[in-house]
Amino acid sequence: MSAPVIEIAEARAEDLDGIVALDSVRAGEPKPQYWYDLLAEYLRDSDHKERVAVVARDAAGGVCGFLFGEIRAWEFGSKRCGWILAVSVSPEHEREGLATRLCEEAVRRFATMGVDLVRTMIRRQDVPMLALFRSMGFVAGPFSELEMVIEPEGNA
Repeated sequence: MSAPVIEIAEARAEDLDGIVALDSVRAGEPKPQYWYDLLAEYLRDSDHKERVAVVARDAAGGVCGFLFGEIRAWEFGSKRCGWILAVSVSPEHEREGLATRLCEEAVRRFATMGVDLVRTMIRRQDVPMLALFRSMGFVAGPFSELEMVIEPEGNA
């Protein structure tokens, strides 16, 4: 049996429902306004000069994966580089190499935009995502993420 035909293409406004549905499977809750705002912002940048918004569509045109990224520069002394901000694949299409294809497309597009470095950030305990990026050649970078919980006033 051959693998299903999956097309990697530019994200469109019509993909919003599929992106929201797929993200809610992974995130555990739907965030339609977040994705609407993000997709609208990416679509306004019609030349896609600094952004990557791609989806994986199955033979019926349904969204079975997506990736969003953008070029960022100079934060914390970092050079201009591509950032993969979100990548997701439907459970039905896991282990088919789809996330790798989405990431490879993002890397290819970033290269055409003139950057030679791509970064991302993932949870340490997300072993499948760590394995994906490590298999693609990603390694720990020179920065460490730090965070601080802000206590609500009156609880200190």
